[in-house]
Amino acid sequence: MNNQKNEIMGKEAVKISKLDVDKLLKEMNAALAEEWLAYYQYWIGARVMEGQMRSNIEPELLKHADEELHHAEMLVERIKQLDGVPLLSPKEWFTHAQCAYETPTDFYIERILEQNLRGERCAIERYQHIAEYTIGKDYATYRMAVEILEDEIDHEDDIESWMADFRRMREDFLQVKERV
Repeated sequence: MNNQKNEIMGKEAVKISKLDVDKLLKEMNAALAEEWLAYYQYWIGARVMEGQMRSNIEPELLKHADEELHHAEMLVERIKQLDGVPLLSPKEWFTHAQCAYETPTDFYIERILEQNLRGERCAIERYQHIAEYTIGKDYATYRMAVEILEDEIDHEDDIESWMADFRRMREDFLQVKERV
């Protein structure tokens, strides 16, 4: 009975949608792949990073990872509501994602943050595009895209703030060093 309800809800969502649902599902599956890769990039980066302020930033990166996982959950639910099938294999993530996963090779905290910042900027573009594509045509997907977009913008702001803190610490250190 529950499957029948989900099937009806999916078909109704598709029926009332005023856009190319197949195109939207493709875009949402790409976003899903990117969310999984972003989750892992945050999670592994938090675990391997080294350097000053690590103990302060690590819990925040893990929180960002959890939020990326929540975005993936939202996308899967909406894909199913639109009568689509979410990506079923991690092997598909790299072929569908346009936002790159960058394997950490330099564990210094600023390099990890730079990698995450590039990922966030790509995600912002993705959700801006989904929001623009669905506005006035598919309100449920539009609201979801805007909610995720707001999170991604917050993540970008957090990372930019931490990186500004590092620049300021370097400048302060150099000023002290010049006085000595």
